[in-house]
Amino acid sequence: MTNVQTNSFPNAPTKIMWQQVWGLAALLAAITFSWIAYGFYQPRILARIGFVDLAIWLGIFQGLLGAIVEPIVGWFSDRILGRFGSRLPQVVVGVTLAGLIFVIASWLVETQLSEGMRWIVPVMMTMWVIAMIIFRGPAIALLQGFAPTNQLPQANAILALVLAITSATSPILGLILKQIGASMTFILGAIALLIGSVLLWVSMPRHLVTATSPEVSATKLTAKSVVKYALPFFVGLGSGLEINLLLHILPRHLSQELGSLSVEYIQSGILLIAGVTTLPLRSLFPRQKVTFGMGLGLASIAVCLTLTVLSQNGVYLILISAIAAMALGLVLTNTIPLALAMVPPNQAGFGTGLYFGGNGMATAMFAALVVTQGEISAMNGALLSLLALAIAIISLKKFAYVTQHN
Repeated sequence: MTNVQTNSFPNAPTKIMWQQVWGLAALLAAITFSWIAYGFYQPRILARIGFVDLAIWLGIFQGLLGAIVEPIVGWFSDRILGRFGSRLPQVVVGVTLAGLIFVIASWLVETQLSEGMRWIVPVMMTMWVIAMIIFRGPAIALLQGFAPTNQLPQANAILALVLAITSATSPILGLILKQIGASMTFILGAIALLIGSVLLWVSMPRHLVTATSPEVSATKLTAKSVVKYALPFFVGLGSGLEINLLLHILPRHLSQELGSLSVEYIQSGILLIAGVTTLPLRSLFPRQKVTFGMGLGLASIAVCLTLTVLSQNGVYLILISAIAAMALGLVLTNTIPLALAMVPPNQAGFGTGLYFGGNGMATAMFAALVVTQGEISAMNGALLSLLALAIAIISLKKFAYVTQHN
């Protein structure tokens, strides 16, 4: 396997290219807004056209779809980079498809579909998810070319901040989206994706690598290489499951205890704290320590979820939630640098695809638990978080061992 580093630039940057980082952050904000819009209206639209049961299970199916498609798309983006010198063609194709499907969906929701044509809606929704996957991971992999290797956590902290803050607006956005209707919401989603991609495009320097950039060489799969490539997937699985449990259990217990705040607003508070926390934490864990930073963050979340079992006192839960939120900020700060560190530099797309594929599997597993069990208790949440932590820590330890002995 070749170990040549391939970037979107002729030479690796000597300092963080903040204009490009903020351009990528703008696209990430647009992606997050689109997912919020999709998540808000998907169950409502499916229920309205008679697919109530499908609305429950489609999220599980789409999580499993992400687990399969994310790594494939990431692998493909590395070959596009090697051949054309940029991941932007794939990003443009994905944004165009997602925006087009949003526009078609805005027309469909205003159309009285016949009984035999109802299936078009869930098919379009699944196609939209695939279109988003086509460019999300490859776009985030661009971060590798925007910062020196040892400063990737500082650059990624901006992406984590934007992701957390945009996600935290979900309850307020939900109120707005409900007022403007599904059709206008999907049109706004398409416009947001277009604006985000344009801001990223104009921020990119014009001296891109040409098509003579080295391509990723074919690799013969062995038991050793399969284990190596499985590690980012399982770290993504463990971290994704912990984050889902955190945002499910603590907000519900706090809402029951306080009574004055809904679950959605408490989730927003946790995300806001996590986002703000990324700024002071970004310099504490340079690229060489992202493994430790990720492990510490995940361990702290698991401890907080375990401590939830001990008491349901409101003040106690607020303190635990605040600590867990700061731990979440630590996880978000180290996510992308870790995914990039776990694969060779010329396989950055594959690395992020594997990590997000693990996240997709975690989302599908969590959704299946909620569907089959309803609300997850504090005790079950603690046990599941410890299991997720064990999966992630074993994978991180194995990665550290492999790195030391190569």
